[in-house]
Amino acid sequence: MQIYWRNKLLAVSLALALTGCDKPVVLNSGLSENDANDIISELSKYRISAEKQIAKEGVTVNVNADTIERAVQILNAKGLPHKSRTNLGEVFQKSGIISSPLEERARYIYALSQELESTLSQIDGVIIARVSVVLPERVAPGEPVQPASASVFVKYTPELDPDSIEPRIRRLVSASIPGLTGKSDKELSIVFVPAEMYRDHIEMVTLGPFHLTLSQYATVKLLFIIALVLLLSGGMLWALIPRLKKLLRKKTTTELTVVEPGTQE
Repeated sequence: MQIYWRNKLLAVSLALALTGCDKPVVLNSGLSENDANDIISELSKYRISAEKQIAKEGVTVNVNADTIERAVQILNAKGLPHKSRTNLGEVFQKSGIISSPLEERARYIYALSQELESTLSQIDGVIIARVSVVLPERVAPGEPVQPASASVFVKYTPELDPDSIEPRIRRLVSASIPGLTGKSDKELSIVFVPAEMYRDHIEMVTLGPFHLTLSQYATVKLLFIIALVLLLSGGMLWALIPRLKKLLRKKTTTELTVVEPGTQE
């Protein structure tokens, strides 16, 4: 019976130790279905398991607590999750409120930059795309019209060749912004910045012939301590059993030899 309970306690301790190391934590929340799938797909390349939970507020992606740091670094290097953008239809949806010309202009510039950023992000190798737009404007009556201009920032992976893609981006942006078509290159600035790719590095611990991660080593160490405590406690109990039996036999013998007063003839 004692061996049974000792084994049961050891099994429960093992389960608790393993459960504590695999405790899920929230990595991202409020995501779209596509962004959640992209995150899970990217993490799977580094053997990081992730699961998603769908709620009214969006999709939540959970990972194990011991992989949260690596997961964040991997997603940052890949530009995930993607920045949520609005399109022209969402910006200029009917709201029943009359906007001033300045507000309409600002909303149009914002929507135009959002559309361009969304289009540039579809290019293979582009991690982040930012577009700033300046439309032609006359500052004051009688003043010359300030020409249109734009600036484009592109953060890219090694698979993209900036020299070959820059003319295409230049034509795309120039044709999309009023007043920019046919202008000189100085009116459109394009900056390419290479992304620093994530290099997965897992610290390993050598334990005899085995190579373990830090989390695995901590788990094994904890289990070893639990097993050692159980074995020592079990050994002490086994050592005390003969003494307990001797005391019980002595007590029983003493009780049998005691004669109550008045029972002797």
